[in-house]
Amino acid sequence: MGLGIIGWLVIGIVAGWLAEKVMGRNHGLITNLIVGVLGALIGGFIASNLFGTPVGGFNIMTFIVAFGGACLLLFLLGLVKRRA
Repeated sequence: MGLGIIGWLVIGIVAGWLAEKVMGRNHGLITNLIVGVLGALIGGFIASNLFGTPVGGFNIMTFIVAFGGACLLLFLLGLVKRRA
């Protein structure tokens, strides 16, 4: 079963918010949503290439992948921001 737009928004907001807390950042709701959804895309790409199977649906694995991707995104953005 696919993940609808509401599912993407819910997972994106929660994953972005949790990544924000873990990475010690302070963003708003919209930024958390963007970070979470982009993190899900990044994490999904990495996970599908590492494990050979796509990650999707409304389950805990999708959330873990989105959270991991969001943390990676915040980490990389922090490196870029520090260099500038």
